[in-house]
Amino acid sequence: MTDGIRVRFAPSPTGYLHIGGARTALFNWLFARKQGGVFILRIEDTDRERSTPEAVETILDGLRWLGLTWDEGPYFQSQRLDEHRRVAERLLASGHAYKSYETKEELDALRRAAEAAKTAFVFRGRELSPEEEAKLDAQGTPYAVRFRVPRTDGAVTFHDLVHGEQAKRYADIEDFALLRSDGSPLYILSNAADDIAERVTHVIRGQDGLANTPKQLLIYQALGVAEPTFAHLPLILDGKRAKLSKRKHGEGATVRFYQERGFIPDAFLNAIALIGWSPGDDREILSREEMIAAFDFAQVSRTNGIFNLAPADQPLADPRQFTDPKALWMNAEYLKSMPLDRLLPLVQAQLEAAGLWKPEFAEGDGRAWLARATDVIRERFRALTDFTTYGRPYFTDDFELDPEAVKKNLRDARLLDWLPELANALEQAPDWKPETVEATLRAFADAKGAKAGLFINASRVALTGQSVGPSIFEVFALIGRERACARLRAIRQRLAAP
Repeated sequence: MTDGIRVRFAPSPTGYLHIGGARTALFNWLFARKQGGVFILRIEDTDRERSTPEAVETILDGLRWLGLTWDEGPYFQSQRLDEHRRVAERLLASGHAYKSYETKEELDALRRAAEAAKTAFVFRGRELSPEEEAKLDAQGTPYAVRFRVPRTDGAVTFHDLVHGEQAKRYADIEDFALLRSDGSPLYILSNAADDIAERVTHVIRGQDGLANTPKQLLIYQALGVAEPTFAHLPLILDGKRAKLSKRKHGEGATVRFYQERGFIPDAFLNAIALIGWSPGDDREILSREEMIAAFDFAQVSRTNGIFNLAPADQPLADPRQFTDPKALWMNAEYLKSMPLDRLLPLVQAQLEAAGLWKPEFAEGDGRAWLARATDVIRERFRALTDFTTYGRPYFTDDFELDPEAVKKNLRDARLLDWLPELANALEQAPDWKPETVEATLRAFADAKGAKAGLFINASRVALTGQSVGPSIFEVFALIGRERACARLRAIRQRLAAP
């Protein structure tokens, strides 16, 4: 790993890791990995009212779940405030910043005057002599420290890797604050000072940071340090073209939501990678290695990306209600194709959380059965949680019958007598292979003068409580002779239960 390319992800710990933040972290990580660079994690925790240790841990947990390992950090911005103040002092000493003694009331009055004149309010502080400053300081007059924007006709220009050439006239940039009157640094200063200290070469962040870039470049130029390259990523919007936010969409806008609802980390990472980026061809399922190899800012869109998500007042308890069909489809594709040795630990975690795990699943014949069951039933699943909801009947006898499945497939009253008789026939089968079970069931149907489909559909309800699933003969084999026959015999009692 070289020290050439250095990027950072710098979240504010005010809640769970946001989807937009996760994508920003991913793009930084992809770029660093492709370039052989360094991925830095910085926690911007200067908002003491909202930043908490618990929020920091949720961000770290989200990044770990996604597999976005960092090379340096986490650094904490709150531990560097003295260094930020020293940077402000350097700018004061060089004349690039000045003490601003204006009160809030004076600033409000200037702003109202600009509004009345229908002109843009661009603050320019009073130019005071050293004697005037000394007098105000002797009186204990509070002051902020502001950056002195050049008073010329020039502009701040830079090339953004996503948005191309950018320019902002000096005349349109206010003398922005670096330190508040209580001496605390503002974000614009702390962010630039930390990037300088960490030797960040590329600032990859959301498009909403684009407005701050000219100001931060002025700080770089005033300090005489090398400027980083910027890349501002398109916003993520919901299906109604509203910005995705924790305020509007609640937990649904956080990584934790998908983690708890059975999304596979690689699948979720794949889904958010394609929000505003393309590998340059028609591929949609990409491994991490393929994403790293294909990542290029030339393929990052300037247009905002869409991630369909219901507002917070529409809770999504079941991932099958998830409103972004592409993300859910992608998760299902990963479920179907993942190597079993990678999938089984994820299934085990779900079973443990639901109280369905059994020690015998850990090794030997029990492990072999778990692998076979997982491989058979995952075909129709879309989330890991499906293993403990739709897949529950395979792991326990305590499961519900779907009323619609009962109504559809057990409406023939003769089945209440025939299913126990079918159990008797199956108990006499020479073995319990799927093909033997099928032959026995079809022979039983012929003997009753009925279609085999009648018993196939009824058996599915009796064995799983559902009307759809894998081949019923595979289901019989997985559930086992003893349990399957017991469920066929118990159907009358189960339907009679209140």
